[in-house]
Amino acid sequence: MIVGTVEMHTGGEPTRIVVEGWPPFEARTLLGKRREAKERFDHLRRGLMLEPRGHDGMYGALLVEPDHPEADLAVLFMHNEGYSTMCGHATIALARWAVESGRVKRQAGETVVRLQCPCGLVVAHVADDGFVRFESVPSFVHALDRTVPTRTWGPLAVDIAYGGAFYVFLAADSIGLDLHHSPMQAIADAGEEITRAAAKAIPIDHPEAPDLAFLYGTILTDGRDGANDVPSRNVCVFAGRQVDRSPTGSGVSARMALQMARRQAQPGERRLFESCTGAVFSGCALRSAPPIGLRRAVVVEVGGRGHFTGESRFRFDADDPLREGFSLTQIPP
Repeated sequence: MIVGTVEMHTGGEPTRIVVEGWPPFEARTLLGKRREAKERFDHLRRGLMLEPRGHDGMYGALLVEPDHPEADLAVLFMHNEGYSTMCGHATIALARWAVESGRVKRQAGETVVRLQCPCGLVVAHVADDGFVRFESVPSFVHALDRTVPTRTWGPLAVDIAYGGAFYVFLAADSIGLDLHHSPMQAIADAGEEITRAAAKAIPIDHPEAPDLAFLYGTILTDGRDGANDVPSRNVCVFAGRQVDRSPTGSGVSARMALQMARRQAQPGERRLFESCTGAVFSGCALRSAPPIGLRRAVVVEVGGRGHFTGESRFRFDADDPLREGFSLTQIPP
């Protein structure tokens, strides 16, 4: 079996786009395909994301047929642990790929790419120079100033917001970390512990899509708001200590929802957010959206740039005992 991919990165965070070789799906809806991928094809996800073809920080995007009438293409996002519901850095990469590959016909000025994600339809605009801005699905605050008991730091006050996925937010200095100087391992360990503790302490629900109702990760911030063209640094930890090298597009959407809820930003005001690699995404709350259940929602525009790194053709030999991939962090001592 051979699987063909296009390799890209956004701010250092990889996107392995699967363009050929994946077996056909039986499910008709995108969320149905996501469930089917877990049940029937998870060995392929592991084989493409983990060693020897990938690594614990790999991220993937599987192109599938859309069922949304307005979508140009549809995608399932994958990583070392499973399948996420939204991914901003991969959306930026996919939108640029769609235009430069000819999947979506290039238009003068900006080309519109409509991408169906598990969380909904995302509309991206690709400039002639490759810069991408996209309107994410409606974002909202799930919880403010909720107390989460932790083993290491005791009770912590955290926020939870949704930007296509649910994230815990708190300032890094509240737990004695500095996002510019603390060891990345300490940041990753903290993010994983807080995610697990918050998942136990705070029930997550999405009124419109139960499949999306889970806590995806923790975003530690430097406490600033990203105003006045001074980027605020944040680090997203997800999928068992995986660290996002990009500023996290769905996280930017969720951060803007938080800022709007706390009246730290107004519609149309741009904010800048920086990752651990120094890559910067812009975020702007464009307008109010219809409520999600009883929660106020906003539409956020996220901007950034993806780059091509290569193309690959991966073999899955039947006699290879490691064909389904492995992770050293998951091998028992």
